[in-house]
Amino acid sequence: MKRAALLASLIGLAACQAPGPISIPGITRAPQSAEEALEAYYRALPDDYYPEAPPGLPLPSSDQAISRILVGSCLDEEKGDNETLRSVAATPADLFLMIGDNVYGDSDGDAYRTGDADLTELRESFSDLAARPDFQAVRKAHPMMVAWDDHDYGLNDGGKHFAFRRLSERIHERFWGLVNKDVGAWPGTYYARSFGPEGKRTQIIMLDTRFFRSDLTDTDDASVKGKERYMPSSDPNQDMLGNDQWTWLENELQKPADLRLIVSSIQVMSDAHGWEAWSRLPAERQRLYSLIRETGAQGVVFVSGDRHTGFLYKADDLLPYPVYELTASSFNNSYRDTTDEMDARQIGAGYPKENFGSLDINWDEGTVTLAIRASDGSTVEEATDKFR
Repeated sequence: MKRAALLASLIGLAACQAPGPISIPGITRAPQSAEEALEAYYRALPDDYYPEAPPGLPLPSSDQAISRILVGSCLDEEKGDNETLRSVAATPADLFLMIGDNVYGDSDGDAYRTGDADLTELRESFSDLAARPDFQAVRKAHPMMVAWDDHDYGLNDGGKHFAFRRLSERIHERFWGLVNKDVGAWPGTYYARSFGPEGKRTQIIMLDTRFFRSDLTDTDDASVKGKERYMPSSDPNQDMLGNDQWTWLENELQKPADLRLIVSSIQVMSDAHGWEAWSRLPAERQRLYSLIRETGAQGVVFVSGDRHTGFLYKADDLLPYPVYELTASSFNNSYRDTTDEMDARQIGAGYPKENFGSLDINWDEGTVTLAIRASDGSTVEEATDKFR
């Protein structure tokens, strides 16, 4: 059966709750959902269907203490060679975290409005990213860990009801070379790695805030500050991470580490806006804080992206110790030159021009310095957290 005909057949069968078996190898019963029907089609796609990133460096060894981590988000792959990425490549570091909207694969043409089960634009966007010389320079310069956000997930502000999420997961994991790793064995793209010996151990926890997330609550007045697009949900069944990821996170937080970066593609601590953030699912955010307290996890720092502005935050009342958040965004998709956004926990002004972030670890002093860096690599704002 031709690919297009097979796809149309699967979607049609699922849409009408197909009454009989379907003749796809390995499938002998009616699919129970459109997603399940599409899964049979996706499993049959050839390897060359998926774009791949240029070769990258291996991650540091598990016993190597690391002292600098770079981080950033929001890269429009259709824009030209980028100074910010060039600065990332030129800045010495042990690890680089690319934490969401790594491409904008959902924003052109009909695919943005009506959906495309083949995720053609998303695949083309990743191919364009792989071909960028500035991105190739980053791949040659730094080992990388990655998370996704909505635009490299395939649906603006999308969550668990995105019909084509299983293909977007395949695209993500194959592009970044994760398909044969632990993360490739379970639904969603969350994973964690630890580096360094006891006393100098850094744990990086990459959350997936897309694959399992429940719907957000639309605003009732977009003109009100703090309600620009969404309001905090009152749904008792709200979910950010899904049961399996929550259980996994609890286990990860109980592993030994001196410094823990919890990486979320969307902001954790800020309450100053009505865009996507953990504040839109307040019960889930409280669950996150409670889990950190209950597991006794020390040395937590939050890292986020998404906002097209760099921010630093500090809170003294959320965990048993002061906790910081670094928001680094965007590489090349700046919307403005200034911002008046100010959260009660915010350190200094936001920086909406092109930027990336850095975390410098001083193991002798037990501190980590969080910094927002301009496109040329210079420091715009910084704060130092004593994590032990």
